[in-house]
Amino acid sequence: MKKFYCLETNDKKATLSIYGDITSYPIVNSDVSAFNLTKELDELDVDFIDVYINSYGGEVAEGLAIYNALKRHKAKVTTYVDGFACSIASVIAMAGDERIMYPTSLLMIHNCWTMAVGNADELRKSADDLDKIMTASINAYMDNINISEDELKELLANETFLNADDALEKGFITSIGEVVENIKHNQLVRQAVMQRILKSPDNSNDTNKILEKLECLQRTFNEFVNKNTQNSAFSALENFSKKF
Repeated sequence: MKKFYCLETNDKKATLSIYGDITSYPIVNSDVSAFNLTKELDELDVDFIDVYINSYGGEVAEGLAIYNALKRHKAKVTTYVDGFACSIASVIAMAGDERIMYPTSLLMIHNCWTMAVGNADELRKSADDLDKIMTASINAYMDNINISEDELKELLANETFLNADDALEKGFITSIGEVVENIKHNQLVRQAVMQRILKSPDNSNDTNKILEKLECLQRTFNEFVNKNTQNSAFSALENFSKKF
């Protein structure tokens, strides 16, 4: 069965990537539906869930379901805004016990909207319904932010983009990540690994040997990503070098 999101587990930690539109009718691979995702979240027996978000948003009902599934889980949830967290995706970002943005990411909040047809009474009812629906998102923001509800509503009405500094000041996030330093570490490890492979005494053309090296190389980078420190990465690299 095709998934429209990425959910991976490693021991007691799960990684969830929401990198697309949030919709009940997924069409392309990047679309995210709550139907299967929330079921899998409920079944996860992990202590930590990392959620990486890059989404323009989508359907309010789908996003609220994902938000509530994350909030009720026993695990510690950390949300990362990798690019954009717009509209209902910004509400999902609020589900994190820790909420992290980068200097290169943005949060966008606005009032929800819909399309309506009908007579005057039906259109007035649609407007009243939107006000009630918006209350759910407002509650999710207010659980975290340090500004008043009136200030929040003004930001929503103005369809506001928040950079990491703005979001941290107002309490939408708990910290700003250091993406540049991690990239430098990644580049250093990549260069060092490639040099070790090229200088290996057994740099033969044997296919099985090359595949074995590549599998070991994959584990090296996985350890770097999981531990996210330069020292652990070079420790893994040293083990790689001893084997080859």
